[in-house]
Amino acid sequence: MNQTLWSPSPELIQNSRLTQFQKFVEEKTGKKFKNYSELHTWSVDFIEEFWGLLWEFAPVIYSQTYEEVLRTGKSFREAKFFPGAKLNFAENLLRKKDENLALVYRGETGAEKSFTYSELYQRVGALAAYFRSEGVVPGDRVAGLMPNVPDTVLAMLATTSIGAVWTSCSPDFGVKGVLDRFGQIRPKILITTDRYEFKGKSLPLSGIVNEISAQLPDLKKILVSEYPSLDPKDLNSRTSGFPDKSIPLEKSYELFLGKDPIFYQTSFDHPVYIMYSSGTTGLPKCMVQGPGVFLNHWKELALHTDLREGDGIFYYTTCGWMMWNWLISSLSIGATLYLFDGNPFYPDPGVLFRYVSDKKIKVFGVGAKYILSLEKEKYKPDMDLSSLKAVLSTGSPLPSYGFDYIYDTWKKDLRLSSISGGTDLNGCFALGNPNIPVHSGELQSLGLGMSVKIFDDSGRSIQGGKGELVCTKPFPSMPLEFWNDADGKKYFGAYFDTFPEIWRHGDFAEILPNGGMVVYGRSDATLNPGGVRIGTADLYSLLETISEIADSVVIGQEWKDDVRVILFLKMAEGAALNKEFETKIKKEIKEKVSPRHVPSKIIQVADIPYTRNMKKVEIAVKKTVQGEPVTNQDALINPESLEYYKNIPELLTD
Repeated sequence: MNQTLWSPSPELIQNSRLTQFQKFVEEKTGKKFKNYSELHTWSVDFIEEFWGLLWEFAPVIYSQTYEEVLRTGKSFREAKFFPGAKLNFAENLLRKKDENLALVYRGETGAEKSFTYSELYQRVGALAAYFRSEGVVPGDRVAGLMPNVPDTVLAMLATTSIGAVWTSCSPDFGVKGVLDRFGQIRPKILITTDRYEFKGKSLPLSGIVNEISAQLPDLKKILVSEYPSLDPKDLNSRTSGFPDKSIPLEKSYELFLGKDPIFYQTSFDHPVYIMYSSGTTGLPKCMVQGPGVFLNHWKELALHTDLREGDGIFYYTTCGWMMWNWLISSLSIGATLYLFDGNPFYPDPGVLFRYVSDKKIKVFGVGAKYILSLEKEKYKPDMDLSSLKAVLSTGSPLPSYGFDYIYDTWKKDLRLSSISGGTDLNGCFALGNPNIPVHSGELQSLGLGMSVKIFDDSGRSIQGGKGELVCTKPFPSMPLEFWNDADGKKYFGAYFDTFPEIWRHGDFAEILPNGGMVVYGRSDATLNPGGVRIGTADLYSLLETISEIADSVVIGQEWKDDVRVILFLKMAEGAALNKEFETKIKKEIKEKVSPRHVPSKIIQVADIPYTRNMKKVEIAVKKTVQGEPVTNQDALINPESLEYYKNIPELLTD
């Protein structure tokens, strides 16, 4: 077990929502749980009882109750949660209609905008009425090409309130990236902004919208929102340059002002969201998700994050990442959501910390790469962070030194929760826990109701070893289906083709004796020198601490009936890769990681490829090195970087 960095006080444990839920379960079942481990074991051994009690504890707002919690089918995929129930996703998020703050936005330039719960409710009602007037019916798709601004939240809630399906991309995806997604699901309405801002630049969207709308045959209307800025535009000029079918978003509100939302009641397997895979190996998979996303998010936010009504929660995310959907579900708890759009280092690294300090935010979520970038720069915030109670980190594994950096330089008295799951489940398999200590480099606990195991290559569950992260029982937020996948082959191939009727998630991980977890990287990116699987996370953890290295990516190259480890380095400004430095790196890796991680070749490159959610793409690098096509490079934020990995002479020799 790694070093303990934080422990909850007896008072915190006593008052946590997780403890309240545990007492609720004990009263309902007559059972007693000594600790979280026993509660989790019960939640997966008695999975129907768990989800049924969570439905009651939340509580879920519904118009018709369910016939049973879980109706099992012939396979994992055919399991149905809460058949017979009728409810509405947006209604469960819009529980409050008071004058407390629901949404607060701040942009790069300092522009701010906010909505109370009452204002949010009224605007959602007006926009939903407009959608219905345009012929949008349950099951139709409404798409957002939107930055992370309040109008995106309003549009999603209006869409789902009438039983339509919401889907979104961030505006930096490019024409092909957007069409690869929206072209598959054929939206009836598109929501966009006149522009967005990034690193001090104002970037217009009329050009990309013209290109994509011409190739979306079902598109009836384009609603153009005003990007919140210190430089507002005149309403009448808002749609200048946009297609003829465009109108300012405000006009749609004005047409139906005063209309309350009418919440269309759906079944529990009615589509709510369409989410997309990264698409680095072909067209993105379109994952259709239902109201189970809300129930799972409520569990993760209320019980695992200990979020309360009135608490401020922030997550640095775009609308093309599932953490946006996760954040928005905080409305169901009555929290205040703090939104930010722009570069988190512009005009300086303190921009997000000033936001936390100014608004007294309690829960602060970011990607691991953000934390490690600050650590590398030795940045120390000097703002008042006394309000901060929890920091959440995701996107990639956060190494131990990232934990140490936060406790050494941000604040000692906070709960740092490294969380891990994915777009596929729109949630987490392992995440935070207000009732147990934080250990350096570890995810605190497995999620309630998530039957997570570690399998070896032969499909046997192992204790205390590294292997494939799997889930052995269904959960409510798993995809209902994939779009345009009538025979289910894409769905099956995504999760179930390795272990029969077991969800294989694609992470290489280990469950620790204390119930925590360590994720060592994506399982399809593990290295196999000499036939032994090793993860990449430990190697990156070391390399990110070396000042001469700006970034790195490691792959396993197939070579002479084996696999050899190849390390690519992007050197920091003023540093260069030479024999002396190469020898030093190999020695460090051998001594501090393992001899098996020592690369056969170390090669300097100009850049490292990333997805738009800032995840390294080892598989794309490996394919390029091996001369295989990377079919959907628009999924990358810097696809031109793959050119550096083509036809490298050093990789053709021993």
